[in-house]
Amino acid sequence: MTTLAGRLWAAQEGQDIAEYAVMLAVILVLVIGTIRLIGTSANNAFSSVASTMQ
Repeated sequence: MTTLAGRLWAAQEGQDIAEYAVMLAVILVLVIGTIRLIGTSANNAFSSVASTMQ
């Protein structure tokens, strides 16, 4: 029984998948936040230019 517990404790494969999932989640949050910030600023700039041209 102790050898089975030792092998399960030493297994690293499951941790790799979890680490990749956490990194992907962090990257997605940063990308979505950046796109929303840039999108809002770009919309304001285009609206300002459009109102100036009229």
